Amino acid sequence: MFKNAVQLFEIFGFKLKVDPSWLLIAALIVWSLSTSYFPQALPGGTATFYTVLGIIAMLGMFASLILHELSHSLVARSYGLKVGGITLFIFGGVAELEEEPHDPKSEFLIAIAGPLMSFALAALFYVASSMAAGGTEPSLTGAVFGYLALINLVLALFNMIPAFPLDGGRMLRAVIWGVTQDLLRATKIASRLGSAFGLFLMLTGAFAVFAGGGIGGFWQILIGFFILNASNGSYQNLLVKSALRGKTAASLMSDQVHTVDADTSVTDLVDNIMLRYGVSFVPVVSGDVLIGYADTAAVRSIDKANRPSTPVADIMQAVRADHTVAPDAPLNAVFKRMASSSRRKLMVVEGQRLVGVISLSDLMHHLAVEQEVGTRFSSED
Repeated sequence: MFKNAVQLFEIFGFKLKVDPSWLLIAALIVWSLSTSYFPQALPGGTATFYTVLGIIAMLGMFASLILHELSHSLVARSYGLKVGGITLFIFGGVAELEEEPHDPKSEFLIAIAGPLMSFALAALFYVASSMAAGGTEPSLTGAVFGYLALINLVLALFNMIPAFPLDGGRMLRAVIWGVTQDLLRATKIASRLGSAFGLFLMLTGAFAVFAGGGIGGFWQILIGFFILNASNGSYQNLLVKSALRGKTAASLMSDQVHTVDADTSVTDLVDNIMLRYGVSFVPVVSGDVLIGYADTAAVRSIDKANRPSTPVADIMQAVRADHTVAPDAPLNAVFKRMASSSRRKLMVVEGQRLVGVISLSDLMHHLAVEQEVGTRFSSED
């Protein structure tokens, strides 16, 4: 999801990453605080002074987001769930759970951990702000702590909104899941509420823009768009997992595969296999042993005049682990692997022997048929 994210450090075994988009929101926070909040709270300072305070407050918010997501991650790990890491991006942060919670209780507790941490931080910073504001003069530390108390309170309250995939939406899904014992149905209901909330934010943001609300309205539209896409995407991802659950690569692979010997000329590969059978991807074998594959991109790298004298071995890609998959590999894992890379075909290999080829188009066609015939998926994960 965050291919350009940069890892900063590890905390309690979780990799903390920052997506470049976070830099934009960080810059906006510093700008807003240094030109508006701190000049009003602490009049008489210089622009440099306010900028430094803005950076300090932004780093405090950065730490608060980390603690919010860390609380999700720690509770998830206590229930045996794998967490890929914590990533901060333009809309906040996310704890990257690699699997769905196994039951409604764990889902609810994982979801509520973040807002509870933010409420606790808001209370802590409020107390610190009150203690710092003991005199009649405005306090520097009081202003910083006051901002952090407010931002953590806003973060907690916003995340408690029952709109999936916000924490409140996940809590709602857990409750519905517990009542219906149907994760798919619970996700569908929570996702629809999330989509409705996303549309609401976008519409009210658009009205705010036309009413002169400026950057605040545009920001609201962006947040609404993110929630709309995330809620729909979460439900679709669960549909895919449900449709592929319990199936392996062997159940969906094409076992009638056209292969080519490594000593065959490129011309024969093109004329006798690619053009004859309409395939663009051909595994290369030596006897019964798979040694690589050749595709149209490799063929194009050779001039037509040289193709009759060039053996396929000279243009093939040697077989590697990222080209192959075992027959008993779960389809969910195969789909995830293809979706996260540019590879659209995988060779199904048993030992060193080719037993079939599975492609992304095979998976998508299977999912389309499942949806068309209205198969009811099990909600057990």
